[in-house]
Amino acid sequence: MDVTQLELVLLCVAALTAGVVDAIAGGGGLVTLPAVLATGLPPHVALGTNKGQSVFGSFAALVRFARAGLLNRKLATVTFPLGLVGSFLGAGLVLLMRPEVLKPLVLVLLVIVAVFLAFRRGPPPGERPEPPRKRMLALGAVIALLIGTYDGFFGPGTGTFLIIAFSGLLGHGLTRASADAKVVNFASNLAAVSLFSYRGLVLWHVALPMAAAQFMGGWIGAHLAVRGGDKLVRKVVLLVVTALVLKLGRDVFAG
Repeated sequence: MDVTQLELVLLCVAALTAGVVDAIAGGGGLVTLPAVLATGLPPHVALGTNKGQSVFGSFAALVRFARAGLLNRKLATVTFPLGLVGSFLGAGLVLLMRPEVLKPLVLVLLVIVAVFLAFRRGPPPGERPEPPRKRMLALGAVIALLIGTYDGFFGPGTGTFLIIAFSGLLGHGLTRASADAKVVNFASNLAAVSLFSYRGLVLWHVALPMAAAQFMGGWIGAHLAVRGGDKLVRKVVLLVVTALVLKLGRDVFAG
């Protein structure tokens, strides 16, 4: 249950790429998880090792967005703990039912997301949403809990769903929504890696080199999102959504 040096180098390249994509639009697992599985590791170990490295990318993106002033700290005090709780709940639900039952529903939701993105107009350049009122905090709490639970239970498209939820329900521009999403994403990743690590399912000698690459990719991706704004985020999210639809569609119809 190990990887070769060449495989580790290729995994680090995949992690770097995934970090960039995930920071902008979510969906980094589309790159890293298949790469880790391709080494022949058992699925549960591959999942744990993937979470062990992805948590560093989400943290790097979170820090970069915070430094750019895009992070709503008041909202984060609500969404971070509920993202943690949701992820733990989702991990517990895995024991009660098979995640595969969600695939058709997620596929439909992703198509809706693609249509929403294609036709949605963002806020005017330079416009910043007002600090969230009680209703916005409540909505943020629901988003964090529900999508955090989804991430712990199933996972594909979590970052993308978070971006769409914060944008559509709270009215945030896509770049700001990406920053809000990283708070929940980091929390759910942290919860998941804690569980996997406790069960001995993380190969840290593989995860840590990937984590270094993922951290760098997350920082670069967040920087690109800050510089490129909503236009760049929308394009990358649409690409990620398309990839997710194709992957899940293949899984559903092949199954």
